[in-house]
Amino acid sequence: MADIPVPTPLEVHELTRFERARILGARALQISLGAPILIDVAPELVDPVEIAEREFAQDRIPITVRRGPRAS
Repeated sequence: MADIPVPTPLEVHELTRFERARILGARALQISLGAPILIDVAPELVDPVEIAEREFAQDRIPITVRRGPRAS
């Protein structure tokens, strides 16, 4: 019987700090360039980074991470 690799939590859903920073930066840039905001925010909240962080916390950012093969 072949060994079936069991995915670690990092491989399943957890993001590295670099992936998180890249996603937040890309989304904040989109918001600053006029992309629609995907959550309800107070009208006085205008900082794109803060809005992106709130969207990230609510799991509303439509950006996925594709990882390549890991180096051994």
